[in-house]
Amino acid sequence: MSNILEVKNLSFGYTKDLILFDDFSVSLKKGEIKAIVGASGAGKSTLFELILKNLKPFSGEINSGSYSQVFQDPYSSFHPSYTLLNQIKDVTSVDELEVILELINLDYELLLKLPHELSGGQLQRASILRAMLMKPDLLLLDEPTSALDNVIQLEVMRMLMKNLDTMGILLITHDMELASWCADEIIVI
Repeated sequence: MSNILEVKNLSFGYTKDLILFDDFSVSLKKGEIKAIVGASGAGKSTLFELILKNLKPFSGEINSGSYSQVFQDPYSSFHPSYTLLNQIKDVTSVDELEVILELINLDYELLLKLPHELSGGQLQRASILRAMLMKPDLLLLDEPTSALDNVIQLEVMRMLMKNLDTMGILLITHDMELASWCADEIIVI
């Protein structure tokens, strides 16, 4: 099976004196979860910015299939003056909306609200819903369950794991227990 993400010999830093990645490589196939863990400032979110091509590496190569992402702060993921449903419909089909709503334990009525009318956990599940509806090859998750209580966190991660036949997941987390539970490989940076 071919890789849906291939990062080869990546070198990057915000300055020549502050190198975050030096000859870093990682690959991911459908069906895999790889967790990126490390201290704050180690470059975990920067790696996602490089994969998303929002930053340009000094050297190396990054190739990926189609992707969607879930950011740590769900409030920054949605425009404040449009309903969640309209924002989801702007970027993807809602054909499987009801199925995924049930899987992530989110009520349809919440999608008719504005982002500030939801709790952080509800909004994060809406962000995961949107990412799943996009049917990516690669799902980039940056602390996706930090705003969720333990029960919902477990439900959401189980749901994501059930969809590994269609995608691979690159997960940033500070939660080593979560990484150990769900990841095929843990990469410490």
